[in-house]
Amino acid sequence: MAEATFKDVPELFEVELGEALTARTESLATFRELGPPDLCHVVKSTGKSGQREAGLLSLGSYHFVSGVDASSSASLAAYINSLTYAIEDNIAWFSKPAAWKVRNGCYCCFNAFSRVDVRVDVKIPGGVHPYVIDLRGERHEATPEIWQETYISALLRAILYSDDPNYYLDAYRKLDPITTPEGELRFLQTAEALFDKGWQVGSDPEIQVASIVSNHLTAGIMKYFGDSGRYQPAANLFEKIAAREPEVASLLARAYIGMNEEVKAVQIMSNAMKETPQSHTLLHVQCDFLRSKGRLEWALKLARQAVNCAPSEFVTWEKLTDLYIDLGQYESALLTLNSCPMFTFNGRDMHRSLPPSKVHLPFHRAIGEILPEKTKTEDDEADPALLRLPAPGLRGTWARAYSLLTRLVSQIGWDELLKTRSSVFVMEEEYRMQKAQADIHKPASATNTVNGNENGVVDGKNVPGGGGGGIVIYEDGSVSASASNRDSRRGHVGDDDNASTRAMLSPSTPNGPQSTLTVGEGEESSQQVPVIPTIRVSTESDRATREQEQDDQNTLVGPSSTENAQHVASGIEEVKENGVQGEERGSKSERDVGKSQVHELERPVQAAAPAGPGGEEKGGSVADVPPSPGAAEPFSFSNKRLCERWLDNLFMVLYEDLRVWTIFRAEVAHFKTQHVAYRKTGLEWEILGDLGLRLHHREEAKEAYQRCLDTSRYSSKPWLKLMQMYAEEGDIQRTIQTAIRVAAYQYAEYTEMTFPTHIARSFFKLGQLHGHAKIKYTLLSMGLPDPIKKIMESFSDYGAVFKVEGSDF
Repeated sequence: MAEATFKDVPELFEVELGEALTARTESLATFRELGPPDLCHVVKSTGKSGQREAGLLSLGSYHFVSGVDASSSASLAAYINSLTYAIEDNIAWFSKPAAWKVRNGCYCCFNAFSRVDVRVDVKIPGGVHPYVIDLRGERHEATPEIWQETYISALLRAILYSDDPNYYLDAYRKLDPITTPEGELRFLQTAEALFDKGWQVGSDPEIQVASIVSNHLTAGIMKYFGDSGRYQPAANLFEKIAAREPEVASLLARAYIGMNEEVKAVQIMSNAMKETPQSHTLLHVQCDFLRSKGRLEWALKLARQAVNCAPSEFVTWEKLTDLYIDLGQYESALLTLNSCPMFTFNGRDMHRSLPPSKVHLPFHRAIGEILPEKTKTEDDEADPALLRLPAPGLRGTWARAYSLLTRLVSQIGWDELLKTRSSVFVMEEEYRMQKAQADIHKPASATNTVNGNENGVVDGKNVPGGGGGGIVIYEDGSVSASASNRDSRRGHVGDDDNASTRAMLSPSTPNGPQSTLTVGEGEESSQQVPVIPTIRVSTESDRATREQEQDDQNTLVGPSSTENAQHVASGIEEVKENGVQGEERGSKSERDVGKSQVHELERPVQAAAPAGPGGEEKGGSVADVPPSPGAAEPFSFSNKRLCERWLDNLFMVLYEDLRVWTIFRAEVAHFKTQHVAYRKTGLEWEILGDLGLRLHHREEAKEAYQRCLDTSRYSSKPWLKLMQMYAEEGDIQRTIQTAIRVAAYQYAEYTEMTFPTHIARSFFKLGQLHGHAKIKYTLLSMGLPDPIKKIMESFSDYGAVFKVEGSDF
């Protein structure tokens, strides 16, 4: 069976002939957006075409591919035909065995617009038979419209999946989607014809609803032309479409800003605002332009308007939070971040994995000889404390929200962030103490009612000291009188269903207008508190309130490390469903890797969470923690919010990151003072480099990645991250040195494409500073082997063919 393999093409051999095609047909209904990469299935045989002993003489294999021209059945058949020349030659001493030949093949390409699978059956010798398979598995004829949609779908997958580090498939071959200016022109013409249907292919996970300007089609166009800095073709396309679709003016303005045509971009934005004043994408383009000019206050007004125009979109709240951080309004930034709508993360469409009978992954020896051996060593092991960090598993809106939180802590520090958090959110410690005080005064309620006193209302129960009935203080600060009986109050419950917080407070008492409770360092003060406002988390019924009180008594536990681990595991449960992978990754009960001199980070106090389904209090099972520094302030919840549970979970994720990073930096400092070498495995250095980037410690992250290169770990990530850093710094020598390794890793993983890739983006960034000629001469001076030199020169050749900025000097 070894003779039935291709020379340079990866393959997965089937257990049963045709099972890959059957599995794809059954999975069609699960493809939500762009669909998975194309599937190429071939059948090889040693017998003659007339023989029927398929079980003995035929083998089925398949691989995944992107970048193949899917504009017609002829182009797909040509790809299968090219595989007939890729079978390895059989070499024998005495006799030549029967040669394996490709007898037939099937190329499958998903049409993301019509939600069908276009397939081309090729028989060798024989003919070509194209057809369409719908979601029910029925066959239809392929029309020209179907082929047009299939062509653009295949291009978008090749562009958007080209450098996605989270999208991995075995035997996935990536080819250049566009190799000539004529092919680029056809791409633009097809995109113009299908632009109005772009919303049908879906959008990025951060976009709630795909629109004509926010979808995978516009994202693919902007990525393809933006990565090379060639915005002129995109601007020409958007000019034509903006004439009939005014909302496209936001994309047109962005293209002109990319071309440094700022005056024209401002004119376009000004005219477009008169036609579409409610377009949040247009407001965001103006906002970004003003931020680049330092007009943050003006940009803030536009960001607020964008939130009003699209309050259900995550990106509008994200932009507003960013601006608050820029302006130093950190409390407003936290409140805005807390208001972000979070969406369940749906990853890219994947093939259903099948257990293969054999895996053939050929290795390019001439290219891969500069790489370490692809074998598992001790450098692929890491400390469990590093492996369990939950932040790397965040995806979609969760990852974007976490990046805002890390940016916030990088500017104001962890302690100040906790103080800001406790000043804007109701802390659980405060909530529990108020609830305990309210319980103390409940028995007195019945006595005062018998005496004829007029009482206020706290959680639907009479409280002494009220004058003419209690009052209700709402989240926005407004005040209204409560009814004197339960039935009349119950009639207004519907008005309060959407409220996240209701503070019930009786009028002032003889002791003063406001009574306070002072909390010392870990213990409560004994001041008299006649009336304390109580948060009613749910307004459904008094039964829900009583259930909450019982839950509070049952779930308050001590701060043992095991219970803390259970708390974090349960607190991160919701985030796990939307991107955090692994089990109990946020646990604090990890081994103590720090030194005695390490300053321990203050653990974030749990915030009181909004009510869950059925009035059950979220976060009720939180382990007991010491009171926050802000707990000594007087209780006044009318100007505080309830922290969303997902944001509370992100604080715990951030705490774990900062704790590990603090221990790591303290260890480094300790070993330096002792003049002892600080050793870690390759995987540990890589994780610490990622951690440094997440926490915005760029130089320390660079040092960690450089230390990772000294190990024998087989990984392209440290090379890739260093290449991007050196390119941003304009270091041409180091960028090329790291790019050579990245290219070798890419070709070892069958990424046989030039653009769009990380290497091309870094090269074109250098080309704008130094010119492509200097890059070429630097490559020549390195004396690289011919296969690697040819790969590296392909990036400069692409720049010359498509006239990328810097290719002419």
